[in-house]
Amino acid sequence: MRRFLRGVGLVALLAWAIASPAQTPKPLTWDEVKTRFEANNPILAAGTLGIDESKAEEITAYLRPNPQASAGVDQIATTTKGPLSQVVLLTSLNYLHERQHKRELRLESAQKATGIAVSGQADLERNLVFTLRGAFVNTLQAKAVLKVAQDNLSYWDQVLRISKDRYDAGDLAQIDFQRLELQRVQFESDLQTAEVNLRTSKIQLLMLLNDRTPVDQFDVLGLFEFNDQLGPLDQYRQTAVDNRPDLKEAVQSLDKSKTDHQLAVANGSTDPIINIDAGFPTISRDYLSYSSPLREYVGVGFTVPLRIFDRNQGEKLRTQIDIDRNQKLLDAQQAQVFSDVDSAYAMVNSNLILLRPYKVKYLNEATQVRDTMKFSYEHGGASLLDFLSAENDYRSVQLNYVNLIGAYLTAAAQLNLAVGKEVIQ
Repeated sequence: MRRFLRGVGLVALLAWAIASPAQTPKPLTWDEVKTRFEANNPILAAGTLGIDESKAEEITAYLRPNPQASAGVDQIATTTKGPLSQVVLLTSLNYLHERQHKRELRLESAQKATGIAVSGQADLERNLVFTLRGAFVNTLQAKAVLKVAQDNLSYWDQVLRISKDRYDAGDLAQIDFQRLELQRVQFESDLQTAEVNLRTSKIQLLMLLNDRTPVDQFDVLGLFEFNDQLGPLDQYRQTAVDNRPDLKEAVQSLDKSKTDHQLAVANGSTDPIINIDAGFPTISRDYLSYSSPLREYVGVGFTVPLRIFDRNQGEKLRTQIDIDRNQKLLDAQQAQVFSDVDSAYAMVNSNLILLRPYKVKYLNEATQVRDTMKFSYEHGGASLLDFLSAENDYRSVQLNYVNLIGAYLTAAAQLNLAVGKEVIQ
């Protein structure tokens, strides 16, 4: 009995599993897409490793010079007491003493190089997030176009059903009905194109996320609409100056070049070598037979290079020129920042100028004209050509509005890129 009940339970569970619809994955919002991108994108991960490499170079930059030790024997001779009877063991220890804070300047230069790497990584992320945002907007736009194509096809199928009834009743000529049927081809074509574009957009987005989720199980969710509010241009300019990582990188490069020049000047100074010598005569005590008996000794010496010809003149000049070069690059980067902000701001404003009348006037007018012409055509007050023309106008207005919103969101992403942070969601 227990086996029978257990079997019945398994069969019921299997039947429930088969009957249950497959669970649809939850669509991802923009914040979720961005979080996945930052965690999984291999290009960003490689850039992070580059920062770690730069930090490792800081360790190398701050290392002290290694001391040098040497040892040797002297007075190896052929005597009756053996060749090593009068050997003297000689030892030496040398150490280079760096002056003018060379170690500290090397460390400072390496730390500033790490800061430049951090800013470069932030700028890389800024550009990649813009690419990601573009793919996200394209996906939302493709979904909106697909919805318009589906609505148009559904509307036209309804028109065809009514027209078929009229045709069967003898109220509509065969040629007019066939022209209506041929018009459906355009709507079918729009639908297929929209489906392909949506699939392509999702593939692009999955590639950026480094995600292997099947396309049919991947979806995104976001507000496909425009924000009518746009702040003053000077506000975005100031935000860009405060936040653009490439501008910060240019400032850091100028600062590092000044430190490198100080290091070049320091490297032109003389570093003495401290030398400690020690000698140990052989234990045979034959050294006592000398008029001045040899004994153990310790000596201290200094070796000072004479910087007569090489005073690091070339590196001093190069680093001084590099300061001027980085200053020019900083000036050019500042001009580029303002140019980027001004251009993106103009694009956003232009799209808003076009979108406002569409939302307030043109969408409603296109719908009213189409419905009016449909009613007039069905009651003999308008020709088929007038009705088809009104339908095409409605379709064009709807697609233009969707494409304009997509252009606005792309321009908003461009403005966010120019500013260095998300100022328009």
